[in-house]
Amino acid sequence: MTKRRARSIGARLERLRARLRSHPLAHLGPGLITGVADDDPSGIATYSQAGAQFGLDMLWTMPVSYPLMAAVQSMCARIGRVTGKGLAANIKETFHPAVLAGVLTLLLTANVLNIAADVAAMGEVAALVVGGDRHLLTAAFVLVTLLLQILVPYHRYVRYLKWLTVSLLAYAAVLFAVHVPWRQAALRTLWPHGAWDGNAATVVVGVFGTTISPYLFFWQASEEIEDLRRTGAAPLNEATAAVAHRELRRMRWDNWGGMLYSNAAAYCIILATAVTLYPAGLHDIETAAQAAGALRPIAGEFAYLVFALGILGVGLIGVPVLAGSGGYALAEAFDWPFGLEREAGQARGFYAVIAVSVLLALGIQYSPITPMKALFWSAVINGIVAVPLLAVIVLLASKPAVMGAWPAGRTTRWLGWLTVAVMAAAAVRMFLAI
Repeated sequence: MTKRRARSIGARLERLRARLRSHPLAHLGPGLITGVADDDPSGIATYSQAGAQFGLDMLWTMPVSYPLMAAVQSMCARIGRVTGKGLAANIKETFHPAVLAGVLTLLLTANVLNIAADVAAMGEVAALVVGGDRHLLTAAFVLVTLLLQILVPYHRYVRYLKWLTVSLLAYAAVLFAVHVPWRQAALRTLWPHGAWDGNAATVVVGVFGTTISPYLFFWQASEEIEDLRRTGAAPLNEATAAVAHRELRRMRWDNWGGMLYSNAAAYCIILATAVTLYPAGLHDIETAAQAAGALRPIAGEFAYLVFALGILGVGLIGVPVLAGSGGYALAEAFDWPFGLEREAGQARGFYAVIAVSVLLALGIQYSPITPMKALFWSAVINGIVAVPLLAVIVLLASKPAVMGAWPAGRTTRWLGWLTVAVMAAAAVRMFLAI
């Protein structure tokens, strides 16, 4: 190869790299990972139950919840990027200590129960696919996620998480293996006609609760801080206006794009179970593994395997996000060193919270608490903590004393207060159903 040809190829590769760096997809980061973590195995179980029990009549929940979840996550990201501090640190500085103590207690309890439900589902699915003891497989998943978080620096670890986000495409792939009445699905998405009884209200509460979850709020803000540290950039309240505008545009694309990806995958899960399990009379789905197993005789081996592997992929994202969100929150509250970029010896308290969370969740597998009970109580606790925490987030994102020149926009704040109202109504309905 001549030198001229080598230089030409090198120049083309450099132009290709530049285009990839400037492509909008290259700006997807914390928002994409957070969105995929939202569709964790317990979330898949909730979406599967919605489709199996009510068919196409629960599809409307996804387009309705999308702008709400995207607005909330955008505010969380903005708080972290503008102030250079996570949610817990900002709550500590702005509100009474009792607010932070209550939020952290409920958050950590719900996270452990949610992790327990997730890893149990992963163990069950792995046992279905490859055979073996589900408890041993559950322990293996716990060990893998824990070691990855402790041993792999953030700048490398986040690459694995980004690749794992591809696993959500599994639920779109399932739709190619089953018959979907697309016209009817579109009509039901825009105009459901099912009866609005207590069972339907309970499922709607579950769908909104698993879509807009407190652990995602803490993770989102903290990952913006991780990115600040990784790049050596200053918080936006110390940056120039040009830099701030560029970063705010990047965050909007990241969060609205990431939540759209998450929401579309959840829509596919509801649709896939609505056109397979619902017509077959399988209306009671308790776990994600049960949904995968039920698909096998109805939709075939391909749909079953794709659905099952999707559960494992999103579980490997969801569990670290659940454990990490608690680590960030508690470390910020007690002013401990924190961050996945730090070595374990440099942030002992932070990593201890992560380790204790997943090990307690593993211990629940051998207790009288079933995975469904863990999922139920995590939903109850999330329902309690979500409403005041959402109000706190909107107030923080609106305060010039906190956000300086970069508070959340009027539309985002309006969507935030609408989310507070919706989640408050959902919490009231949930308690009436208990």
